[in-house]
Parts: sequence; structure tokens; C-alpha cells
Amino acid sequence: MADLLAKIASRDRPRSEATLQADIRRLLLAGDFGLSDDHVDVDLEVPAGGGRRIDIEAGYTAIEVKKNLGSARVVAEAEKQLAGYVTARSHQTGQHYVGILTDGVQWHAYQLQGEGLTRVTTYKNSPGTGDPLALFYWLEGILATQQGVLPTPTEIVQRLGAASTSHALDRAMLADLYAEHVDLPTVQVKRRLWAQLLHSALGTQFIDSDELFVEHTLLVNSADIIAHLVLGIDVLDLQPASLISGQRFEQAGIFGVVEQDFFDWTIEVPGGAQFVQSLARRLARFDWAHVEHDVLKILYESVIGTETRKRMGEYYTPDWLAEEIVNKSISQPLQQRVLDPACGSGTFLFHAVRKYLAAADVRGESVDSALASLSRHVIGVDLHPVAVALARVTYLLAIGRERLVDPGRDTINIPVYLGDSIQWRERLDLFTEEHLRISAGHGASLLEDVLRFPEHLLSDPSRFDRLVSNLASLAAKPRDKNTLPSLGAVFHRMAIAEEDQPMILETFAAMCRLHDEGRNHIWSYYIRNLARPVWLALRENRVDVLIGNPPWLSYRHMPIDMQKLFKDLSSDRGIWHGGKFATHQDLSALFVARAIQQYLAMGGSFAFVLPNAVLDRAYYAGFRSGWYDDSAEPVAVTFTATWDLRRLRPHPFPRGASVIFGRRTSSDQYRQMSATTQRWSGRIPASGGSWDVVEPNIEIKIAGLVSTGSLVEESPYAPRVNNGATIFPRVLFFVDVPHSPLGFAAGSRKVKSSRSNYEKQPWKDLERLEGVVETEFIRDVLLGESLLPYRLLPARRVVLPIVGQRLIASDDSVLDYYPGLADWWQQAVAVWENHRRSTRLTLGEQLDYRRKLSVQIPPSPLRLAYGASGMHVSAAVVEDPRVILEHGLYYCTISTHDEGLYLCAILNSALLTELIRPMMSYGKDERHVDKHIWQLPIPLYDKARPDHRRLVELGARQRDIVSGLAFDENTSFISLRRRIRTELATHPAATQIEAIVRAMLA
Repeated sequence: MADLLAKIASRDRPRSEATLQADIRRLLLAGDFGLSDDHVDVDLEVPAGGGRRIDIEAGYTAIEVKKNLGSARVVAEAEKQLAGYVTARSHQTGQHYVGILTDGVQWHAYQLQGEGLTRVTTYKNSPGTGDPLALFYWLEGILATQQGVLPTPTEIVQRLGAASTSHALDRAMLADLYAEHVDLPTVQVKRRLWAQLLHSALGTQFIDSDELFVEHTLLVNSADIIAHLVLGIDVLDLQPASLISGQRFEQAGIFGVVEQDFFDWTIEVPGGAQFVQSLARRLARFDWAHVEHDVLKILYESVIGTETRKRMGEYYTPDWLAEEIVNKSISQPLQQRVLDPACGSGTFLFHAVRKYLAAADVRGESVDSALASLSRHVIGVDLHPVAVALARVTYLLAIGRERLVDPGRDTINIPVYLGDSIQWRERLDLFTEEHLRISAGHGASLLEDVLRFPEHLLSDPSRFDRLVSNLASLAAKPRDKNTLPSLGAVFHRMAIAEEDQPMILETFAAMCRLHDEGRNHIWSYYIRNLARPVWLALRENRVDVLIGNPPWLSYRHMPIDMQKLFKDLSSDRGIWHGGKFATHQDLSALFVARAIQQYLAMGGSFAFVLPNAVLDRAYYAGFRSGWYDDSAEPVAVTFTATWDLRRLRPHPFPRGASVIFGRRTSSDQYRQMSATTQRWSGRIPASGGSWDVVEPNIEIKIAGLVSTGSLVEESPYAPRVNNGATIFPRVLFFVDVPHSPLGFAAGSRKVKSSRSNYEKQPWKDLERLEGVVETEFIRDVLLGESLLPYRLLPARRVVLPIVGQRLIASDDSVLDYYPGLADWWQQAVAVWENHRRSTRLTLGEQLDYRRKLSVQIPPSPLRLAYGASGMHVSAAVVEDPRVILEHGLYYCTISTHDEGLYLCAILNSALLTELIRPMMSYGKDERHVDKHIWQLPIPLYDKARPDHRRLVELGARQRDIVSGLAFDENTSFISLRRRIRTELATHPAATQIEAIVRAMLA
């Protein structure tokens, strides 16, 4: 394969197009593309009408081969030729064709947009360095001809993820389809409902965009098709409308998997059928019958980018962790009713279903009996419509094809619902006079249409959901508008009691009116999903186990109305912290308290994945108390155990995480969270896997926790400590000052933006700013990486609009006197206005965010600075009063050099880091030092105290040791810090400092 690939890419010797065609055909047959050796699937010179011939046709792909695509003219002519082939074959077959244009080195993939081709993706096969596997995945994603691929996480990412050609083609085709039909009423309605729901679920973290709606549509349509493939249904033999509407599932007696929702617009618009067929062909490559984990989570994470998921608070749980939590929290699977109120893609549901069915097998239950009870014992709810669609298919995967096709099984309901688990505004009013009541609004008669059902019907989810689905199907069928279809067969088939029938008949009449007036939309979907979480909140319907990973949506990212509700609900339950840490709180703690209040029976247990801050941050103290005194219904819990996961590597979440366990108790038995935890450490295998695979790599120890709220005595230095300035975006301020052979006029220098590997979009791809700026505005700045223990690395250069002792605004008239600065600032403002994400801050306001820059003007003669983050605290004295400190540093003013040495000795000691580590803010590591140092009672320097004078002497010795070290200052600051710590630890001064600091802070 490698030799053939090199031959195809080589241009060392002349070759004809016919030779290259033959070699590419050999590549397609030799590679594992699922193409046959009998030359049926890969044809040369295929007639395309009008005397034209396609160089190579493989499956639904037309390949045009050229000797060399180095000329733009050759490419343009070849693209025009290829467009004719793809158009002709698409019209002839009614299938969606893709075009490839290649010269063996350049590989371009195209698909039709209107009557022309659009290039979707490109791969370059460099001669001698081509990666056969990379080209294989690129080609296979287009051909979609391989079969029986196991849906492992690696294969899902490679073949369907955001970087795959499959995804590029499917997404481009769907985006074109949406753009063409965006103005159709059916598309507009569903997109609007989707946006409203996600805004409620995710707050300001939700960015309402057509691109995200297209991504979500692609994911849900994919889930619909995968659901059919799980059952072994030949999706290529079904009508696209049947695939997306779920008709086959209804016929098979499986309800609640695929149904009308926000994303079935694809089968309601011209051209949608071809899209669904193409998507089905790519998904049918996999053997979906053999799945041992939540694969749809992998699909979602590989399509929706990390930053988008982080912004939305979506932190999905790895399978091995969910599996172990399920094992620990569900002790009697056949007796306990389990609810995941934030089920996401269904990871916890998958393992809970597997545990239930395994227990049923051990007890010898029939498949019919086990599945009939399953929907009452394992339930999921989520407010994210994509998550719900994926979770329903995950639930189906957990049941497995063998049980689903068992001839003895009865109907099955998949109990995963789209609903507001937290119920921001309680909707118990939906249940009145022992019936469910849902208003569908006012119709043409101006009378309210009300949909009502006897409440007791909801106790059997499968029966109720089937009833609603049957009513919706009958209401949508062609009929005489003056005559309602008979419900006799439905009542008989579903054993509806005679006394319940009149209410259902009234509801059915309302549903028919809704359909006739074009207001039916998705009422079946709406009824089923709205009712379930509210019904579960009724006291008599509560569950025995709550489990899951609730949303981690930060308070500062909630819309204003949600912030108010969040604060009110949190305050009512005693878990609102307030003060300067208010914005650190997130939805997770309130979600758990509210879920326990609404859904958990007395004595029931819970297990939730939460931010690690829950274990020891002061702003979670109210949650840790275990008493949530809501006047409507006080909630008391006993916390039984916690797992501290922040020392696992790689960390399973973008933020530090924990797991909490407990049970609901009476008001006189609640117990606060323990100050000890099970601390997990170890390295997780890259492939993840089941708990059996991961467990040998994990070490679990009992460890103590130090709550930041438990330290009542802080250092008197604390009020004097400030964070450095946020000089961002760097491309507008940080500069290089290059040498010029011609020099410059006195008092000015040429500058241009300096670049960094750490820059992010949109700033990293912008052109550098250049100019000649007055020298007084070129300032030195120290970053976090500029600071070592007892020593500073060379400062960076920045352009800052500081005149005298003040920071000037962009419209200040004083700029007229400084044309160089004025020109630079004008350029910077223009870039900021074109690319900023915040609509609130001007560039000047961004530069002086929270006055972190202006507070450094006028300067202080001496400052003690330390790094804002790091695995170890590092501190040094800053003697230059003009140097600006950036936000990677914290600093406080000091009176003398002795005071600086005193503080340096304390802060650079290994003991100090050890003492504050439990209090440090953390992401994946305990590395965010911030102001936590000053929660320790470090006293003000007093030269009259012998221990203080001794620390000055010892600090001076250590400073001299560090000053005498010779090293390359361009070396990584992390390596330099490590070397200094190692060097200092070998000298007697380190031991003496440790002893003094220990006694001082005891």
C-alpha cells in the first residue's frame, strides 16, 4: 500500500492519465474500502451521457483524474467537467453523488450546490511522506463502502467526527439544504422552538446560530438512523421519511425512540430525502449491534467542539466512572426506581439498564417481563433536545438487539423525556382534579384548546406514551373534518376504562382541531415530555435513586432572569453564598438540592458528579450542610461518602470533579458532608474502557479536606494584595522593538506586534500591527512566566497609553501631541471593534478592566510579586517602579528590602505550598494560587521579632544562591523554577526556613 501510494504521488517520471487512473483504481481495490475484486464496484471510463465518460466511478463517487493540478486553469476546467458528471449521475440514479478531483498528490472532494460544485474538503498526499492510513480515512469517508466497522470510540472519531470527510460532506450538504429552505414555515417554527428551549436550558452560554442548529439536526438525524441500525433494519431499503419519523419503530411496538421533533424538517423540504439517504449510507458502515458503552456521547463530543461544550456546561461522564457510580449506588436494581434528571447522552442510563437486565437474567425473568418493568425502573430526563435524542438511542443500545428482536416480547417504551428537571417555575398546576391539563392556546374560535388525561394513566409510562402517540397519528390522518375517527379500537387495545374515555375523546377532538388549523406542530412530543417530570415530582411517584451529572452552568453566564431565579431558589434553601464569590457558584448544587426535593423518596439515595469545589470551597458551605430549608418543603440529607477525582490524570473533565453520595432523611437526622474523602489518583489508560480496565490504574486513599470557609484568621497583608493588569488582546499591546540600520528620530522607536503560541482565535490569525511610537509609551511588563523564586527574567515590551501619572482614553485630546501613539492606538481600536466578542467594553475599558492597570499608576517603589498560578508558589521582589505587572502575577507594596526578603522566604518555602494546596483553586491541577496564600495568618513584618529578622537573613542567603546560578534565560520558566527549587532544597537555609514558618503559622 505504501509503495502504491508513493507511486501515485510521484512526479519523478512522466506518466499518462490512463496510468494514473489505473493506479488509483488499484488503490481503491487494494485498500480496505469494501470494494469488490470482480471490478463491479470500481469502473473506469463510465458513460455519463452526451459522449462524456467518468474516469473512475466507485459507489456513489465520480473521480476525475488529471496529470497535474498545479495550474488554476486546469483545476477550473476539471471542476467544470466533474460538475457535469456528478450532476448527470445524480439525476440518473436519484442518489447523492460526490466528486473527487485528483492528480495523485492533491485530492479535492466536491458536492453539488445548485447546478455547480462546491469544494468541501482537501487532502494532500505529499510524495514520500504520505500517510496511507490518513488517506484511507479521507477516501473511505467519501466512498462509504466499507461494512461491519465496529463502533469503537476511535473509529467513531476517525470516521464520523468533526475532522472526518464524512462529517464535512454531510454537514455541507445539510447546511446547503437549510440555507435553501430556511424561510419555509415548518423550518422556522422548529428552529424557533429549538432556540427557545436551549436558551432556557443554557442561559447566555447558548449562542443562537444557524450553524449550531445545523449541527444539532445532523446529530439527531444520525441518532434516528442509528436507532434503526441497532435493530438490524436495512436503512438503505427504507424511505427517508420513515427513517426520521420512526414509523418502523411504531410498527415494531417500540415507542419513544424516534418521533417527530425539532429536527425532522429534513424530510419536509425538497432535497431532504437525498440528504437522509446519503447520511444513512455512511452510518450503515458500522455494526451497531455490538456496543458496550455510550457511543453517541463520543459522536456528540467529536462533532460539537470542546469550547462550545465547555461554554454550555456540558461535561459528559466517561463510561468507566458512570459504571462504577451505578454499581455503588444501585444495590437492588429490580426493586429500586432510578432517575437521571440530567441524563445527557445517556451514559448513566446505559449502565443502569445493563445492571437491571443482568439482575433480571439472574432471577430468570423472561425477556417480556424484564422489558415491561424496565421502563418503570430506569428513567431519564434532560432539557437539551439533542441529548434526549441521543439518550433514547443509547437506552436502546443498552437493551441490545437480541432482546429487542425476541419474539416473546411485548411493546417497549423508552422512558427518556425532554423536560425541565429543575422546574424553575413549579408546574404542579398541570395536575388538577386528578387529571393532567395542558393548554394548547387559543384557536380560530378564540376558545382555549385544552388537552386533558386522567392522572392515573401516567403511572404506566409505556401505556400512556402509546396512547398519546396513537391519538396524534389518528388526528393527522386524512378524514372528514366534520367527523372524528372512532377511538373504539384504541380503547379496546389499550384497555382504557369506560370512565376515562369521555375525557380522552375531548382531548382527541382538540388535537384534531389543532391539526386542522395548522397548529399541531409536535403536540404528541410536547405532551409526553412535559408531563413526565411534573408527574414524577408528585410525592407518591418519587424514585428510590437519583443519579447523574447535572449541568455545571456558572452564575455569571446565566441570563439576568435566570440569575434572579437562581439566587432566590438558592437563598430559600440556604445555599446562596453571596459576596465576592457569588459568581463562582454554578447550577449544579442547586440542581441536586432541587432534584432531591422534587423526585427522591424519603430514605432514597443519590449519587452525582459535581465540581470538586463542592468538597471544600467556602461558597458551597451551605450545600455541604445537608439542610435545605425551603418553606414549601424542607429537605434534609445525610452525605455518606465523597470521591475527590482531581488527582486523576488525564483528568476526565475540563474542570476538577468529585462524586458525592448520600440519602434523603428526616429533618432531625441530616448530616453535613464529612471533612474526609476518598482521594483518587493514578493515570487513566488512553483508551478508557470499562471499570475493570481502569480500576487497576487507580489508587484510592482516605484524605482530609480543608474548607476555605473554615479559616477565620487571614493575614493582614491580604487587603494590600492586587492582581496585575489584564493586557489583552496581546497582539494590540505586546511588541518587539527591532533594530533599524537607519535609526529613528530621538524619542521614538519602531515597534511591531509580538506573537505568542498561546494566542487564541480570532487574534492569533490577525496581521501584526506596526508603527513608530514615542519611547515613553514603550513600557516593560512582567508576566507570570517572568518570575522565578527570588529572581526575575527579562521583562517584555508593551505599548501603553500612559501619560505622566494617568492612563488616557482613546478620545483624549492629549493624543494630538503624540502622533506615533495616536496612530498605533487608532489601529488597535479598529482591530478591537472588528473582532471583539464583548459588546460592553471599549478597548480602553478592556485594558483597564477592574482598574488593574490604573491602580499601578503612580508606581510603588518596592513590590513583592508572586505567580498567580503554578504547582509551587514562586515570589520575588520587584525594584523597578515603572515596570507594569500583568494578570499572571499578584503583588503587594512593601516598605523595605528586608520586608521583601522576609516574605520571599515564606512564600518560596515548600511548606507554604503544602499548606495552601488544599485551598488552591483548581482546574485539572491544584495550580491556581490567587490570593489563597493570605488566608494563612502570615503576620506583618516586624524587625523587632527575632524570627522575622532570621527569615530576612535566610532569605538573603537563598537570594544570593539563586543570583549566582548561571542558566539560559530562554529556557522554559517551568524548568528554571524546578532547577531553583532543587538547588535551594540542598542548602541548610531551606530546613531552617521551614521550621520558622511552621512555628509561625501553627
